[in-house]
Amino acid sequence: METKPHISLIIPVFNEQENIRNLYDRLVNVVERISDQYRFEFLFTDNHSTDDTFMILKDLAAKDKRIKVIRFTKNFGFQASILTGYRNAAGDAAIQIDCDLQDPPELIPDFLAKWREGYQVVYGIRRSRQEGAVISWLRSLFYRLIDKLADDYLPRNAGDFRLIDRRVIDLLKQVDDSHPYIRGMISAFGFEQVGIPYDRARRDHG
Repeated sequence: METKPHISLIIPVFNEQENIRNLYDRLVNVVERISDQYRFEFLFTDNHSTDDTFMILKDLAAKDKRIKVIRFTKNFGFQASILTGYRNAAGDAAIQIDCDLQDPPELIPDFLAKWREGYQVVYGIRRSRQEGAVISWLRSLFYRLIDKLADDYLPRNAGDFRLIDRRVIDLLKQVDDSHPYIRGMISAFGFEQVGIPYDRARRDHG
């Protein structure tokens, strides 16, 4: 009997007590619709939250055996939190998503469909943002500077909402960097990648 692909959902968190249950509920709704095709684990990396984030995660993990929680002894930063998630991912592929629900969990089946087509990296492209004109201008300036300075192609308007294949995960596990830049590393690896446009929501506060 064929074993279903195992997918790791990587969720870095810091003081997200108001958002965790909302995100979890939406993730469960998504994965249950495709549970005939895939197996899932939910891997939370808690960057030493000072609110009730960790207690909520412990409660969820006691009820859902798919949930794993890694709590840091101090705040090591967002990128380190993502990298720790990848390093501990058991899946054939991993999907990183933030807890604030600006990036829609409902896009996960589309990421997986592209992965099944053969892409090793699938990233979300932010088609629109709920942000002011000044922030949009600064973001555009940032990407122009990156284009001039970077040796490797970095997709414009793409963040950390992405899927990566096991081969990419295994390379990231070899990285020894206390201040990693995950997007740049993945781009430098040179795997086949594709973007999926979506509209980014406002940050969910519960």
